[in-house]
Formats: sequence, C-alpha cells, structure tokens
Amino acid sequence: MTTPDTKNEIKPASAFDAALHCKCPKCRKGDMFKQSSLGFFNQKMHTYCPYCHFQFEMEPGYFYVAMFVSYGMIVAEMITTAVGTYALTQSESPWLYIGLLLGVTLLLSPFNFRYSRVILLYWLTPKLHYDPERAKKPYDEQ
Repeated sequence: MTTPDTKNEIKPASAFDAALHCKCPKCRKGDMFKQSSLGFFNQKMHTYCPYCHFQFEMEPGYFYVAMFVSYGMIVAEMITTAVGTYALTQSESPWLYIGLLLGVTLLLSPFNFRYSRVILLYWLTPKLHYDPERAKKPYDEQ
C-alpha cells in the first residue's frame, strides 16, 4: 500500500540512463549539450545546467582530462575495428586498415567528444554526486 506522498514522487533517472541521455550529473534533468548528438559541428555544451544551474566546467581547463578518456575510447574503437576487419576479410592490406580506422575515428568523433565529458563528470570526478534536492525544482523557481 502506498501513501499519497509516494504516489506523486517521480523516481530519478539512474546514473547510467542519465549519462546515456547526457543529463546533468547533479539533478539528472537538465541537458548538458545544447543540441542533439548528431552532427560534427553542433557539439556545444551548456556552461550551466538549464535546470539546476550547476556549472559543468568546475575550474578552468577541467575538460582537458576528457582528452585522456577520449583517447582510451579511440584506442578501444580502433582495436575493435581492426580485429573485426581481420576476422571478416582476412586481408593483410595496410591501406584497408588505415582507411577503415581513420573513417571510424572520424565518424565516431562527435560520440567520443560528448561521452568522454559525460564519463568524466559521472564517474571520474570523485566529489560530484547526484543531489535529490536540486532535482525537485528548477533553479528559476528556487
């Protein structure tokens, strides 16, 4: 049996679901990026969360660390592509591998840019945690 208070409460998104949709790590409601993930030139990030007004870049140069995360993602993508290409084609032509690896890296660059920052904020920043109080009301109504 539920009480009237628990009926009206909205369960917050899980950390994985919020990260998958690029939501703010503090409130899990506001968008981190201004536009959708499709495209190479529209990867602009909000300075502050539109919902709770959390500042994403907590200090100057904070997202330089995301380059290392992105590097790890690119290495994993290249190894997967090379192994998959070899398993499918059994080719030893270096030009096939160079072309595929460069193509995959270029095509996945918006994904890597976006999710390296998300991974940094959600799982690699030790003092940054979900705050249920920030998720209750938008910043404008507080």
